[in-house]
Amino acid sequence: MSKKKSGFGKFLLGAGIGAGLGVLFAPKKGSETRKELKLKIDELIAKAKEIDVDEVKETVETKIEEIKAELEDLDKEKVLKIAKKKAKDIETKAEELLNYAIEKGTPVLEKAASSVKEKTIEVIKQILAKLEQN
Repeated sequence: MSKKKSGFGKFLLGAGIGAGLGVLFAPKKGSETRKELKLKIDELIAKAKEIDVDEVKETVETKIEEIKAELEDLDKEKVLKIAKKKAKDIETKAEELLNYAIEKGTPVLEKAASSVKEKTIEVIKQILAKLEQN
């Protein structure tokens, strides 16, 4: 098993343990608590089965490559108007990446995508500032 799948398995295990502990510490009868715990675990398993890890990986990689390509194009642009349009396109792609990670319910990807989006916006601002000075 690869590290990525192993990490995802650890995430699912952690989420299951967290849900279980939350239910166990609730002030209810043991039988009710066990029923709720079983339901939560079944929900987690169902959600985990819905996630296509390869699809998520491929989409994230594609979005990142698109962002990189757009950043390279933006760096080469000399006209501020075109650069601003490119910057908006890049921000949109970074937002799409973040939304996709959130939609797939993967906190690890969500955090990484959020970082990519923040860094992308920072780089865009720097490039536009340089172009505006010239």
